[in-house]
Amino acid sequence: MSDLPRPEALFANIDHNPPRADWMDVPVEIKPGRYCYAANPDSVKYVGLPNARKWNPLDEDWKLPENWQEIIFNGIRERLHKFRSFKIFMDICVRCGACADKCHYFIGSGDPKNMPVLRAELLRSVYRGEFTTFGKILGRFAGGRKLTVDVLKEWWYYFFQCSECRRCSVFCPYGIDTAEVTIIGRELLNLLGLNIDWIATPVANCYRTGNHLGIQPHAFFDMIDFFCDDIEDITGIRPEPTFNRKGADILFVTPSGDVFADPGTYTCMGYLILFEHLKREYGLDITWSTYASEGGNFGFFTSHETMKRLNSKMYMEADRLGVKWILGGECGHMWRVIHQYMDTLNGPDFQSSRMETPVNPITGTVFKNAASTKMVHIAEFTADLIKNGKLNFDKKRNARVHLTWHDSCNPARGMGLLDEPRYVAKSVVEKFTDMPVGTIREQTFCCGGGAGLNAGENDELRMMGGLPRANAVKYVHEKYGVNMLGCVCAIDRAVLPNSMNYWVPGVSVCGLHELVANALIMTGEKERETDLRGEDLPGEDE
Repeated sequence: MSDLPRPEALFANIDHNPPRADWMDVPVEIKPGRYCYAANPDSVKYVGLPNARKWNPLDEDWKLPENWQEIIFNGIRERLHKFRSFKIFMDICVRCGACADKCHYFIGSGDPKNMPVLRAELLRSVYRGEFTTFGKILGRFAGGRKLTVDVLKEWWYYFFQCSECRRCSVFCPYGIDTAEVTIIGRELLNLLGLNIDWIATPVANCYRTGNHLGIQPHAFFDMIDFFCDDIEDITGIRPEPTFNRKGADILFVTPSGDVFADPGTYTCMGYLILFEHLKREYGLDITWSTYASEGGNFGFFTSHETMKRLNSKMYMEADRLGVKWILGGECGHMWRVIHQYMDTLNGPDFQSSRMETPVNPITGTVFKNAASTKMVHIAEFTADLIKNGKLNFDKKRNARVHLTWHDSCNPARGMGLLDEPRYVAKSVVEKFTDMPVGTIREQTFCCGGGAGLNAGENDELRMMGGLPRANAVKYVHEKYGVNMLGCVCAIDRAVLPNSMNYWVPGVSVCGLHELVANALIMTGEKERETDLRGEDLPGEDE
């Protein structure tokens, strides 16, 4: 972040005045700090995507295949036939502008092509110009244009400035989901090998080792073992998790970011504490996997087929181990894929049908909402335990925390997980203040780095995209003294700390189950002196 301008300078450069020229006449300008590096060709090859090669977005020549236009046109035809939503979204937009000011990237950059309506128009205009009679005859008068190299570069630049958060879709009177257009746009770009490395390489790593970071099974095991050492120091109780154990009742899958990156590591320690307590008190039978060691699904940012392949890894492992159902950790895109795409992608005969409709073995609650997916979100699971009086807490351990809640886009808008995290959070902290209406729940703002945009080289874009969320946090920070931003997404926990440090110094970021574990009273534990971060509990430093 050393090359970033100061926050006040970045903010002062935002201009929401309409440009003087028509948008079709404004050439694309690829600016450093606002794009991610081109994909490593080895990663592109590994996942079976075409046209792998070295190329640089700043070069004039992108080394496109000779028939690149034909490849794109065939790709559009195939998707118009395959995805009814794509055809509808290309035809029904009336450009009313209801979505125009809803995108956090537009709010934070002032770039008109980051308006959802105009971002979709980048593709829609080519559809009109190349695939409709009116567009072919009337051209620009009908809103159509030809596909040129400059148009292709414009696609790449702006489709990778969309985090697919779907906030715009909440406000569209026709229900157009611009994220679906972005997905199709990225699929078409992938046909030409035009991916970004922060997506292609994590996907390749997930194929190779089971997680986005490329961590080998023994390293995954070692990290969990280190956490258990720390937990024993804090609580006097050492968790004893199992791995790859056949015959367990439940398989637990979480994003690898929780295992290898702060502050997600504290969330992972929270899982371990909760599971150990439930095992000792109620006999919870749960296992982890070093094969399906990734809940996240970067395939969601690549193509429908890649999304399907990564999603299947969890279920293949569940089938191999013979578990009854899957418990999923705090992740974003994992949950949108599971709840909005999986059934359609996999069909009715998918092997998840071999598992059972999830039942909480401690409370007897049947999770009917997971009858199809066989997978329960850990926030639902913990909320059910609390509601049935199975957990005891000491909120004073979180007394230094004044929490506000960030509704992570995919669990919130994508699966309706709005009340359960708040119910759990309010059960373990003394001070909780929501951000203003219009910035939370279904209308929540994105962290600014979703959909594979949480790289280091595009830090200016992430700070711009994170401005609306940071602005809402700043309001409750200054008015009510909020000092902690909670969330249930590994990408949020990776992106928001830098955003908070930049825009709202004094506000930290945490996962839900870090707070749960801090407050959880475990039978037989020693008197705690620190929280999971090693910081003295309130009163201990006195």
